[in-house]
Amino acid sequence: MEVQTRISSGTGMAGERLYSGEQAGDDASQAAESRKSHRPVKRQRKAQRLHVAYEDSHGEKSEGAEPLAVTVWEPQDWCQQLANIRTMRNRKDAPVDQLGAEHCCDPSAPPKVQRYQVLLALMLSSQTKDQVTAGAMQRLRAQGLTVNRILQTDDNTLGKLIYPVGFWRSKVKFIKQTSAILQQRYDGDIPASLAELVALPGVGPKMAHLAMAVAWGTVSGIAVDTHVHRIANRLRWTRRMTKSPEETRAALEEWLPRELWHEINGLLVGFGQQICLPIHPRCQACLNQALCPAAQSL
Repeated sequence: MEVQTRISSGTGMAGERLYSGEQAGDDASQAAESRKSHRPVKRQRKAQRLHVAYEDSHGEKSEGAEPLAVTVWEPQDWCQQLANIRTMRNRKDAPVDQLGAEHCCDPSAPPKVQRYQVLLALMLSSQTKDQVTAGAMQRLRAQGLTVNRILQTDDNTLGKLIYPVGFWRSKVKFIKQTSAILQQRYDGDIPASLAELVALPGVGPKMAHLAMAVAWGTVSGIAVDTHVHRIANRLRWTRRMTKSPEETRAALEEWLPRELWHEINGLLVGFGQQICLPIHPRCQACLNQALCPAAQSL
């Protein structure tokens, strides 16, 4: 009778060692010799099969491997906290709901122009309130907001049109540089990939993720701005305190179900604009007061 022991390595290749009839015969001879000398025979332990689940270097499960049992960390009470935020945001009356990037483009413009206007609105929105961004976009649209028109506008005039958005001088430069790249490489359209978007001057990860979602209808990741960053840390939605929006994005994407990624930005931004304020948050009006770790210390 054969006794088999299979030992699987974690490198994508499985090594096998087989104890067959020849080994069994040797064991029988050893037992006979022991009986003659009246010495007890030490029994061999029954071989055990080791099951090691692994993935190869390309992330594909090897044939016959069992699924990895992965324990995913998730914050305490997050489902109830999220449900409460949805309740507090059901009126959709925060500035972001009326003045966000998707509301700043001309709905009658060709799709390519709309996408360009969405990207410009996102570039202007950095470190700027939605009301100020919307005002700048209105002035730009009144002049004709296309790639060609922006490239024909001198820096001084463009600066006056977008003022007083935050860091407006730098944004004049970035808008001109990005518009030139879009004209030369993309026929006036915006890139359809995250990597190409973040490579544009003045376009960060948050803007790129939002551009993918708003302009292309593709969820490429969670868009994390200062509101999302602040609220995620206050609710302890990250395993440890994070120091930057990008660090927060990575931490959230580790556990938050992907079907919620598109919703979470607008939901938390509006919540941060109305209730979970940067300074003097309105904890008394928040349904999560009893569930929020930060509320206990504020």
